[in-house]
Amino acid sequence: MSVQYYEGIGRRKASTARVRIMSGEGRFIVNDKDGEVYFPRLGDLEDIMGPLAAAGEERAKFDITVLVKGGGVTGQTDAVQLGLARALVKMNPDLVPTMRKGGFLTRDARVKERKKPGLKGARKAPTYTKR
Repeated sequence: MSVQYYEGIGRRKASTARVRIMSGEGRFIVNDKDGEVYFPRLGDLEDIMGPLAAAGEERAKFDITVLVKGGGVTGQTDAVQLGLARALVKMNPDLVPTMRKGGFLTRDARVKERKKPGLKGARKAPTYTKR
């Protein structure tokens, strides 16, 4: 028995999320845990479900499974959001203008800057001494 699903991959900072959407009864599973358990921070789940709300779709119509790796909470949240938006666009290409307008298809390319030799961090220099 094969189930038809649509997949989208989202990345942010050091996080990568593989999001799959299929018809179902509204389950949201992240790394084999319930979505509310995996993302307990206030507002994170609403941010993640933003593309679904922008598309005018009901969450109860779909089962969403996510495999997310790397990074921290914010990076994972944004990666899942991008993956969900990309999966929705694969499911219905007419949603591209709506997703673009909401800013859900833009990949946030900001990552941590590397430490440079002779400096304490990426930019912080050691204290200058005249003598």
